[in-house]
Amino acid sequence: MISPALLDLVCDLAAARGAADRPPLIGVSGAQGCGKTTLARAAAARLGGAAFSLDDVYLTRAERAELATRIHPLFAVRGPPGTHDLDLADRAVAALRAAGPDSVTALPAFDKLADDRVPAADWPRVRGRPAAILVDGWCLGATRQDPATLAAPINALEREEDPNAIWRGYADEALAGRYQAFFRGFDAMIFLAAPSFEAVLDWRCEQEAGLLGLAPGDLPADRRAALARFIQHFERITRHMLAGGVTADVVVRLDDQRRVLAIDS
Repeated sequence: MISPALLDLVCDLAAARGAADRPPLIGVSGAQGCGKTTLARAAAARLGGAAFSLDDVYLTRAERAELATRIHPLFAVRGPPGTHDLDLADRAVAALRAAGPDSVTALPAFDKLADDRVPAADWPRVRGRPAAILVDGWCLGATRQDPATLAAPINALEREEDPNAIWRGYADEALAGRYQAFFRGFDAMIFLAAPSFEAVLDWRCEQEAGLLGLAPGDLPADRRAALARFIQHFERITRHMLAGGVTADVVVRLDDQRRVLAIDS
């Protein structure tokens, strides 16, 4: 369920940052399962805007396979910095901003079951010029870490599969470069802060149970274990963001039920 106060917050921020000749670009950031996609799309619907996710601009499976061969095998897994096509995201934003009343703009889409980008012919279409552009993503606004902190692994995934810090080092370099340039294009950023990284696993398991048509408590133990390993790909940067490593105009602090505890701006 979307908090009415959060929806009002996003819409008010979009209205304040807009201009007559330029729809505002608003980012909604937060860890997996925090509700950022639902919030961004609800705000776009209320405003007469357009929304897409950072997830929609993942590199294709073939592109990630090439990156995994050239840099590190962990780059076959979508999600961390370095696995997105930010040029595609920039083109989508530019097309929406240039749209006229009768324009039809295609927005990128990604099929997570197929683990590949949806063919362009099947991308969703937006008609007209949006009043606002909403983009959600788990690492939007994240700042780079102190490179010295990268040497020590923080979980089993890093310890066992990235002992020389090649994967996390490359991701941090990407975050420091191309991603920061992308983030600077936003007119405003909202960060939905989880109460802890531990809450992220519960939220992600709730999502998975819903996809399978199960109650959260009925998710099989082996599936929860697989998700616990999967979110280790995101743990380092998520913890960094929760500790303040994020640039945002508004930080919304959530409890473990995703209720709003405080809004800092």
